[in-house]
Amino acid sequence: MTGMNAPQTFSVVIDCPQTAVAALTSVSGLPRSVLKEAMQKGAVWLQRGKKTQRIRRQDRLLKAQDTLFLYYHRTVLDQVCPAATLLADEGEFSVWYKPTGMLSQGSRWSDHCTINRWVEGHITPARTAVIVNRLDRAAQGLMLIAHSKAMARQLSGLFAQHKIHKAYLAKVEGQLIKPTTCTAEVDNKPALSHIQPLQSGPDRSLVKVIIETGRKHQIRQHLAGLGHPIVGDRLNHPGPYGEDLALVCSELAWIDNRTQAWRFVLPEHFYSALT
Repeated sequence: MTGMNAPQTFSVVIDCPQTAVAALTSVSGLPRSVLKEAMQKGAVWLQRGKKTQRIRRQDRLLKAQDTLFLYYHRTVLDQVCPAATLLADEGEFSVWYKPTGMLSQGSRWSDHCTINRWVEGHITPARTAVIVNRLDRAAQGLMLIAHSKAMARQLSGLFAQHKIHKAYLAKVEGQLIKPTTCTAEVDNKPALSHIQPLQSGPDRSLVKVIIETGRKHQIRQHLAGLGHPIVGDRLNHPGPYGEDLALVCSELAWIDNRTQAWRFVLPEHFYSALT
């Protein structure tokens, strides 16, 4: 590896009981303050038997035969997490606005810019936070966070059974006039998107998209396939990229296991990507 910011991976097999920070200091040569930061931001993993998990406490006592991994990437650790906004706290779950730049899930290098880590540090009373739906890093809008294993299972099950209504707003290139339903496969899997034009101009159009499946990048691929890529879509549009991805999750609605109906609509002042 070359360069101070190049990613580095360190690993050590523990031969006698010792703290995580002591083991990492010996193998990486990094200062304890740097290691403490890396652990808090989710860059350190413990493998014990068949189980591998992140660990964050620098004084965590390790056992012989444990294996410790540090995935150190200075550039990633220096990333600043944008602020999410709490829209509704229903006890067992909450609804948040995820801004552009915030992650739905972390990587082995860190998880400090994920929405669940943000929620765990900013919700009162403090609770565990489990992600049950995802948005691309470049997208923004509504996200559901479960605060118990039972609620996470229930909401994840509803998503898997396509029982949660999901609507998005997108600003696309070109004039899109007619409603259409797109059934093109995504990653060789069935995908279904209903596209309704809301405002049509000669250069750009505003559309509402209701999806019945949740394939990765489904909306982006479907709109690009129609010849109307989303503004700012770096995956499917040749550029230039003077704007963020103009894709917003605007509505979530479902009926829970107690037959109670829930519906959340993102307030319009959060639609910054669409202006």
